[in-house]
Amino acid sequence: MNVRNWFRACFTRLKPRPREPHQEEPAMAATATELKQKHCTPCEGGVPPLSAKEIKEQLAALPEWKPTADGQRIRREWKVKDFLAGLDFFQRIGRLAEEEGHHPDLHLVGYRNVAVEIWTHAIGGLSENDFILAAKIDTLPVAVKK
Repeated sequence: MNVRNWFRACFTRLKPRPREPHQEEPAMAATATELKQKHCTPCEGGVPPLSAKEIKEQLAALPEWKPTADGQRIRREWKVKDFLAGLDFFQRIGRLAEEEGHHPDLHLVGYRNVAVEIWTHAIGGLSENDFILAAKIDTLPVAVKK
């Protein structure tokens, strides 16, 4: 029996299974621990921002962070011990932001009210990078008002 006849004998007995429609598995939102282990990737635009559903799923891992009213940023607020504690916290965030290549908006109001807003400027909304940076900011020490 030559190879052609052998192939024909083997494969003509096989019946093709009907194909099921391809369904993507829904992406599972990462846990805070998983987000902290990732690194921000450069984004020059050209990708859509996360949907409202994806944002909600990502925020489940970061309960202290809230979407802004327009849904295009995430924000967290702290009341720090004093003005210098706020500046020290911003220094830590700045070093982290430089390491990750992703820079948040920092706000210090009323000498002890600190807020951080994160978004991906290049896409005008939120990307996974924003949640990675938020998870890492959550690990930074900050002297809060008791």
